[in-house]
Amino acid sequence: MKLLEVNNLKKIYSSRFGGNQVQALSNVTFSVEEGEYVAIMGESGSGKTTLLNILASLDKPTSGEVLLEGKNIVAIKESEITAFRRENLGFVFQDFNLLDTFSLKDNIFLPLVLSRKSYKEMKKRLKPIAEKLGIEQILEKFPYEVSGGQKQRAAVARALITDPQLILADEPTGALDSKSTDQLLKLFSDINNEGQTIVMVTHSTKAASHAGRVLFIKDGEVFHQLYRGSMSKEEMFEKISNTLTVITTGGAANE
Repeated sequence: MKLLEVNNLKKIYSSRFGGNQVQALSNVTFSVEEGEYVAIMGESGSGKTTLLNILASLDKPTSGEVLLEGKNIVAIKESEITAFRRENLGFVFQDFNLLDTFSLKDNIFLPLVLSRKSYKEMKKRLKPIAEKLGIEQILEKFPYEVSGGQKQRAAVARALITDPQLILADEPTGALDSKSTDQLLKLFSDINNEGQTIVMVTHSTKAASHAGRVLFIKDGEVFHQLYRGSMSKEEMFEKISNTLTVITTGGAANE
């Protein structure tokens, strides 16, 4: 079943006085099935961050539509968009976006507080997630007291606690060391295997090789896509590397 449908997405940025126009996305069309794990890759300036911002309803396209379970999120009123985002989407960012004056537990609870859930409900939801992510012992600590990997686990817990339809991850391994990166990628694979749909923008070939499908964006369009199928992570890594080489050298991608 298609959870996310992106149809003919175009985004043109104009300068303040309308003199210069930059086309960030020209005609992006793809869909994501429920339970899929999709990575989006491309060179800097290819449009992948713009695409993620539109999927996150943080930006609106110039034209086209984004359907989440058949609902066009582009058409949602500004007054309703924050609640829609909170109830349907989970976010994992490169720089964690945790509040330093809140404990990890309170950071994780924040979207539920904003949704006016009871404390009893919040505790009930947190327990299995904290166990799964291995952060039960550090919930009372503050972000500045824990490692980057632990911060990112707390950020993943915050994304999961609302039981979102879709997790959007923006360079989630970008600020992590290699050990924490491996732990986070295993974690993403585990939660995806449990049915969570994930769309991740990344520069990392290693991170993308964990996904079930990789979309390559070039010059504001979907240039190519790779499906994992029966490939190992190592084989997927090599395929992704070859495709990125083709993109940077201006060749044509092969299946």
